[in-house]
Formats: sequence, C-alpha cells, structure tokens
Amino acid sequence: MRASIFFLLAGAAPWAQAADASWPAYLGSPGSEQYSSLTQINKSNVKQMEVVWTYPTGEKGNYLFNPTVVDGTMYVLAKNNSIVALDAITGKERWVHPNTGAVTQRGINYWESKDRSDRRLLYLNAGYLTAIDARTGSTIQSFGDNGRVDIRVGLDRDIDQFPLLQTNNPGRIFENLFIVPLPARGDNYAAVPADVHAYDTRTGKLVWMFHSVPHPGEFGYETSPKDFWKTGGGVHNWNELSVDERRGIVYIPFGTARFDFYGANRHGQNLFGNSLVALDARTGKRLWHFQTVHHDLWDYDLPSAPRLLTVKHDGKTVEAVAQPTKQGFLFVFNRVTGEPLWPVEERPVPKSDVPGEEAWPTQPFPTKPPPFARQSFTERDINPYISEAERTQMREEFKKFRNEGLFTPPSRQGTVQMPGNSGGATWGSSAVVPNRGLMFVVSKERPAIIKLNLPGEKSRGQTLGQPPLPGPLVTENGEFPRYDAPYDFMVEANGLTAIGPPWSQITAYDLNTGTIKWQVPDGGVTALAEQGHGGTGALAPRGGIVATASGLLFVATASDRKFRAYDQDSGRVLWETDLPAGAEGVPAVYEIDGREYIALCAASETNPPVRIDAGKPPAPAKGAYLVFALPRK
Repeated sequence: MRASIFFLLAGAAPWAQAADASWPAYLGSPGSEQYSSLTQINKSNVKQMEVVWTYPTGEKGNYLFNPTVVDGTMYVLAKNNSIVALDAITGKERWVHPNTGAVTQRGINYWESKDRSDRRLLYLNAGYLTAIDARTGSTIQSFGDNGRVDIRVGLDRDIDQFPLLQTNNPGRIFENLFIVPLPARGDNYAAVPADVHAYDTRTGKLVWMFHSVPHPGEFGYETSPKDFWKTGGGVHNWNELSVDERRGIVYIPFGTARFDFYGANRHGQNLFGNSLVALDARTGKRLWHFQTVHHDLWDYDLPSAPRLLTVKHDGKTVEAVAQPTKQGFLFVFNRVTGEPLWPVEERPVPKSDVPGEEAWPTQPFPTKPPPFARQSFTERDINPYISEAERTQMREEFKKFRNEGLFTPPSRQGTVQMPGNSGGATWGSSAVVPNRGLMFVVSKERPAIIKLNLPGEKSRGQTLGQPPLPGPLVTENGEFPRYDAPYDFMVEANGLTAIGPPWSQITAYDLNTGTIKWQVPDGGVTALAEQGHGGTGALAPRGGIVATASGLLFVATASDRKFRAYDQDSGRVLWETDLPAGAEGVPAVYEIDGREYIALCAASETNPPVRIDAGKPPAPAKGAYLVFALPRK
C-alpha cells in the first residue's frame, strides 16, 4: 500500500502519523532530528544499495535541497529554482511551479488542513512568503496578496529603505502557523534587525512577532546600548529552527549582532545574539534563553537547529535539546526549563587591544560533553600538504598574529581563529537517535584570520604586523571607525587550507553520559587519496547527516563527490558510492509499498574537488537528485 494510508487519521499533522514512512518536513521532522526509524536498509545489506532513479536539477543552479516526501510525491527544487513534484517511486514529473528570483535553497514546508481538503507548500520566493497547492502546483490566490506576503511588513523600520528580504532558512510549520525568521540583510553596521514572524498558513496574516533585538521594556533591552534597537541589526536565525509539537515550543538559535567582528556600536552582552531562545509557538512569548557567546566578536553565530532527543541523566529520563556551535561546543539543556544538563563555566578570555572595543571578560564553556572540533591552531598544526614556501610563510605570520586560544579577539595585526567563523558545526550537520540519547555531529575543521582594516586597507599578506592605532577612536557622540574584516579562511595556492588534516570529522556522542563514543574523519580529498593520503576528511564540508534505526549514518561530501554509509556503533564505513556532483544537502529517507528509499540532492557547485597538482581537472558537475534502494527481490 502507498504511503498515503498513513495520513488518513484525521486532525493530525502528517509527520505525527507518517514519520516512519515519509519525510514530510525539512530535516525529516519539526524537531530537526534527521532520523528515520525505517530498518529495511541495514548493516547487513547496505552494500547492495543501487540507484533506482535520478532527476536532473538543470544546467544552472547550486542546489542544496532536502527533498520533502508526502503521499508518494517528492517535492524538490530544480529547473532554475522551480518547485517540482515527482513520483517518489519512479521520479516521473507530475508538475512544475516556476519561480522568479531567489528561492529558499534548503527545503520547503508542507501543511494540510484537518480534513485534508487543503494541502499546501509554503516557502520564501524573492522575499515573499508564497503558498502553492501541493497537488497541482498552482498559486493559492487567497493567501496574502494574490498568493504572497512581503515579510518586511511588521519591522520597526521604514521598510522601503531595505530591499526585499530573502533567506535560505525554510522556517517551520506548527499547527496553523508558519514560523519564519527574517534575515539580517547586510553584513555591516546597518543590517536589518532579524525578527521572527509567525503567519497564518491559510490567510498569510501576521499572528505574532519576536524581536531578536529587544525593544524598550522587553527582556534583554538593557544588554545593548539604549538606541541599538533603532539603528543596529543582525541577531538572525539564518540556518534552521526546531519545534516541540507536543509542548508547543519553538527553539530559535540566533546569530551575531552586527558588525560581526567589531562592537563599538553595541557595548554589552547583546541579547539575543548567539542565544538559543525557547518561545511559546502559539504566541511568540519568551520561555527561556541561553547565550553561548557574550558580545560576539568572532561571527560565532549558532549555525544549526538544536536537536530534540530523550536522555537518561542522573537516573532520570530527561527530554533534552542539544545545540552545536561554530566554536566546536555542544550545549545540552532540559528542553522545558533551559537548565544545562552539565555545568557551564564562565571562564576568563583574552582582552581586546582595539580602541573603542569592550570585549566581554568571560565566555561560557560547557564542562560536558567534550568539544567535537579542534579549538587551536599553532605552528605544529601547519598543513604538510602545502608547499614548503607556504609553510615557511605561515610560520612567519604566526609570529605577528594574536593567537591566544579560543575567543582571542579580532585585532589590527590579525587574529588566528580556530575553529574559524565557517568552522565547527553548520546547517544540517547533526543527527540524533532520539530515543537512545545518541547524537552525531559533522565538523568543519577550518581556521580563519580576523584582521580589522580601516577603509582602503588590504587583507592578510599585504598589511601584516600593522600596529594598533593610538588613542581612543570612539568620540563622545558615538562615532567610531567602520572597520572591515574580509573573510580569510587561510586557503593556500593548491586549494587546501593552512591547517593540517583532519578537515572534517564525525563525532558520535552518548548524551546519556556526556561522552564521546568515537570520532572518525568524514570523507577525503580525491587528489590526496590518489597519492595514498587517505583519512584526511573532506574540505569545507556541508553535507547533511541522517541516522536510521538500523544503526546506519548516511553522509555525503562535496570535495570527493562521495556518498557513504557509516556504522553508528564504530564509525566504520560500510558502503560508499561516487556522485556526479558534490552534495551539501540532507538526504531524505522514506518508504512506499514496503520498499525503503534514500534520496539525495547532488548538485553543489560551492566546493568542487581540489586538484593539488597539474593533473586532469574533475569532470564538470551534472547535478541531479539520486534515489537509492535495495534491489527488488
């Protein structure tokens, strides 16, 4: 029988009845577990998996999409950012809904009425909340203004001064609400405040909003300058969010107040920057929060949705929420009270030497579990696979940089940051086995240099060792220098990063005990593997990870164009296959007519395979959705 039979229980959200059979939400479920309880594909037979159908994404586009599967239909993004409905068994095209302009790249939202007479797909297109019919692909004209809603409406600024706001965060459905985080348009001092809005899924009406930069009278207002809410911005949920449907709680992981690397305009702790905030999903009221970085100067925004799971802690069953970070920490909380499961210590960190800056004197360090990523980069860690001249240059640069460990502030001479602001965790990079307290995190082991430049100055390699400016640069009327800090991930001439491997790892946690079970490199670099250098981990990975009840982990990588199945108990690779292009999205797992399928979007152009010699370049990527299954008996 087809998957649709699982949806016939009236009045329930589709994932409440069909989590085992379908993949009806981004990351599989509102709780962002990235987990399937299907067991047909298991450790004993995963080597038999084969491609059963493919669907090309089209000639243009960098697709990172997590397919949605409902009632035997798969919804994908392809054909120049069109929403496409496919038969989930055969890949046959059912309908195409063209879009003009940017579309949320990572996923889409499915909603249906209690009697199932109304079934919708909701997503952002060119800054407008858009609703289309899930059965036909036609625009629902009664939603908002002829099928769309401008998400700028409700901001406390003159919206005409800002362009349309578009984000790759798909948002979340809860009951009849579509919860949408606004993007912080612009990486500079004049960024938009990134509020969270909740809309009625039927009408498009704005139901509630939450100010990520608190207004006067709101909790946290005193943690930033009194007028920051009028002029400042950032504090955006750019990645993803999670919902506890049973309790009606939405968990929002927020980003950094702007500017990312200099905070003379925002002295204070800057709530709700870098905070996990639990809200009443029906009203938007704050229930609790925890700030993981105070007065962020490193762009250490929370990079992924927290994962919901159940653990055994001090002899009791605790429903927890686990939040990975860019700095390689994993914070674990009681999801109802916000209390950390293990103590979090405020530890002194290095002071800033930049005029006008007031770095926060301490930062929170969880005592358990251990970090999942390296948190330092010294001369002994320099990459052995870059040239001798580059290694020598790096050793000389280390003499000039500030490099005092985690949370060393940005500086005029340049500061070594490890993990870098594109390191640690990222969107889609964690999965849990929710009923066993197990969590798996894919890390990006990627350093960065943060060097504060005045307008017109150059970046690393051209102005190294520049001394700090003399005297205070912030005047009595609040004027301050608009420093810039170009993103510098220390990539060398051959495409490799300055730090040695591993460049990506999978860390398996037992959150019942707060310990690491195992840690292994994730993927590799094809050119190095051809020379016999395996086990390096992939470069700059963003491949999503999925766990199954059969004890498997499925992870794809872009720098070597591979898709792998790992053993959850040991981290051993049980199966791997080549892909036509890199994959940076999250796989989807579903079952129809008793057959289990695994779907993957392999269409990434962001991280092509690296060539470290003058060898033959990699074949051009031919992006496609690939669907795997066991051979039919």
